[in-house]
Amino acid sequence: MIGVMGEITAESLSKIRRISFLIDRWTMSSMLLAGFVALPVLTVFALAFGSTSDIWQHLLSTSLPHYLRNTLYLMAGVGVAVCVLGISTAWLVTMCRFPGRKVFEWLLLLPLAMPAYVIAYAYTDFLEYAGVVQGLLRDLFGWQSARDYWFPEVRSLGGAIVFMGFVLYPYVYLLTRTAFLEQSVNMIEVSRVLGRGAWGTFFSVSLPSARPAIAVGLALALMETLNDFGTVDYFAVETLTVGVFDVWLGMGNLAGGAQIAVVMMLFVVALITLEHISRRHQRYYQPASSRLKTLPTYRLVGWKRIAAIGVCVTPVLCGFLVPVLVLGELTWAYFDESWTPEFRTYVFNSCLLSGVAALIALLVAIVIAYGRRLQGGRLLMFAARIASLGYALPGAVLAVGIIVPFAAFDNAFDAWMRAHLGISTGLILSGTVTAVVFGYVVRFLAIALGQVEASLEKVSPSMDMAARTLGYRAGETFVRYHAPLIRGGLFTALMIVFVDCMKELPATLILRPFNFDTLATHVYEFASDEMLGEAALGSLTIVTVGLVPVLLLTRMISNSREHRIQRTKRFQISEATT
Repeated sequence: MIGVMGEITAESLSKIRRISFLIDRWTMSSMLLAGFVALPVLTVFALAFGSTSDIWQHLLSTSLPHYLRNTLYLMAGVGVAVCVLGISTAWLVTMCRFPGRKVFEWLLLLPLAMPAYVIAYAYTDFLEYAGVVQGLLRDLFGWQSARDYWFPEVRSLGGAIVFMGFVLYPYVYLLTRTAFLEQSVNMIEVSRVLGRGAWGTFFSVSLPSARPAIAVGLALALMETLNDFGTVDYFAVETLTVGVFDVWLGMGNLAGGAQIAVVMMLFVVALITLEHISRRHQRYYQPASSRLKTLPTYRLVGWKRIAAIGVCVTPVLCGFLVPVLVLGELTWAYFDESWTPEFRTYVFNSCLLSGVAALIALLVAIVIAYGRRLQGGRLLMFAARIASLGYALPGAVLAVGIIVPFAAFDNAFDAWMRAHLGISTGLILSGTVTAVVFGYVVRFLAIALGQVEASLEKVSPSMDMAARTLGYRAGETFVRYHAPLIRGGLFTALMIVFVDCMKELPATLILRPFNFDTLATHVYEFASDEMLGEAALGSLTIVTVGLVPVLLLTRMISNSREHRIQRTKRFQISEATT
């Protein structure tokens, strides 16, 4: 008996040691991958503060205040626009009853598929002097030239604010609507008992409870605004992103570009800090009984119904339908000139790079998320935070932080090979598709990581214990049990990262090899040369691909409060029956 127990104990200890070794290996892998993600950030700071040139003083006395002022104006304007559009539409489709409400729930997400620079190109063709709108106005009123009437300048700071607001408001809309769905029914009922109407309940109950979600959505929208290059460059709005390109590529001063990049990173830190401050002490709890209640809604009649429909139609029309129609018309007119072997090559390049980057990002996210599940602790939580840092970095900043260490490695390796073997290796990392893929992975790893972590949290820890009892290693447990259960979440992460890589412009422009184009760079180059017709097909292709995550999000939205209530009630009925 003792011998048997000794054997069992020895065997158990062996399994424990093997499991501990595996857990350590997962931890080390997570930390190593997080270190690679942090490399661009460390590089930018080293370049900015390690330079001995006086470019900083020159920037402060010349262009930097101009860049800062335009960036602040742009972010303030876009912030107001996305909050007004996102909060109002989220409230209407959640708390009000009017015709088309259910359809607007997912229609309002469609502008999310439209990159900001694409909508800028579409509206420029639509609203410029030779466009449809001004041409129609001249025909109706008999105007002969631009001196006979006034029309707002499309390619301006105001135009950039309006158009970016129409495509970025879904960040606020999506999160705010989720918050409205989760608000306490008891508090709404108390507000009504106290005699407050729809507006009073909105300002006293719904809006305060949704403030943390609004802050997150606003921060995401403003970070996308800070990252934008195609729109502001096309509209001649000199922001910090444009400044990085001008100082680094135009003036040939890498240190100056890195110093502007640090200023952009300070903006990101400020946004994240403000978002955390806004959520501080904002905890709203509700009893389980409240969650099973149907939200009381307001039935709109008369002019209120018409106004609600108008408020919901406007962002969908301006942020998606009109640009798509304009692009469709241009694509039809210039299809023969656009559908070329070169264009098909650009499509292949985009799909290949985006697919490889999405797959690598997913694998890295699995390693970090699963390592955190196995081990836990502050160290792996820190690794996950570091791995998520790339999404907060504008593409131009990320490119600066990648190109320098990659170029240093290429030069050092080439010098070593020349000295020892007499062979020149040339560019291995910098100036190759490797740099582009690495940039994509770092930039969008946070999206994949968040989705994988959310999916793994739904798997019971008892499954891990059972698998270990049966002698399965950590990797085997994930492949055999976890992966099949969370394959939906894995596929969602893969598709969203793929689409975001397809749309990425600033990082691609800097990191791509010479004579190598993707759909995003192809569209940008043609639009920069005022050849909007030739850019239309590529723009429409990007928008079509961008619809994939939107459709996935609509499926997620279908899992609303009402659906959960119905499932809970059916479960309770079945339990009572049995």
